[in-house]
Amino acid sequence: QVQLVESGGGLVQPGGSLRLSCAASGGTFSRYGVGWFRQAPGKERQLVAVINCGGGIRYADSVKGRFTGSRDNAKNALYLQMNSLKLEDTAVYYCAAKSGCTSFTRANEYDYWGQGTQVTVSS
Repeated sequence: QVQLVESGGGLVQPGGSLRLSCAASGGTFSRYGVGWFRQAPGKERQLVAVINCGGGIRYADSVKGRFTGSRDNAKNALYLQMNSLKLEDTAVYYCAAKSGCTSFTRANEYDYWGQGTQVTVSS
């Protein structure tokens, strides 16, 4: 059983930056594919970035060049650096994990989820 806890959300102006963190416990983190997803009001949960256990990263087209995902297996942690934030990035951001080394790109593939952290981009 893996527990995930996100932190780092908040209110930021357009063009600003935030760094999200996700602390994992209860499993062998290095053996999990992990990801960041987001969900805006009235919309489905969507992929932001996924990182496989080898460190390979895939991004949603909407965040390429602005967001950077990373993982630190020694610290059992997952990060999302978000730069050049836009109004449309406003959402609850979730980290997720699934046992296996594939890049899992669909939300319904993941077994473990954090509670979410709100990111609001507003002027």
